[in-house]
Amino acid sequence: DCIFCKIAAGEVPSTKVYENEMAYAFEDLNPMMPVHTLVVPKKHYRNVADELPADELAALFEAVRAVAALKGVDESGFRIISNAGANAQQTVDHLHIHVLGGAPMNAGDPSRS
Repeated sequence: DCIFCKIAAGEVPSTKVYENEMAYAFEDLNPMMPVHTLVVPKKHYRNVADELPADELAALFEAVRAVAALKGVDESGFRIISNAGANAQQTVDHLHIHVLGGAPMNAGDPSRS
């Protein structure tokens, strides 16, 4: 019943940005920035606390880099965020990475580093 599994499998419509053998990237339905794309593994993992094989982890980050290049934020800068668990406000129980960019980010943001 995982919505992101269904999106990655093509069972639920999405606006695809990028896909490789192990990862799928699509536009967030409620973007917080001009660029707000989600990158998910095609195989179900709850979050980054789950053990991922090295090849799947590499495929996820290959997708992140590809999204940044396709969206034109690879040179200007972008942020990636992955929440893990309820206390971190993870709302979909499937590992996903937010790729955010396209505008300057708030300097007072506590996730800044």
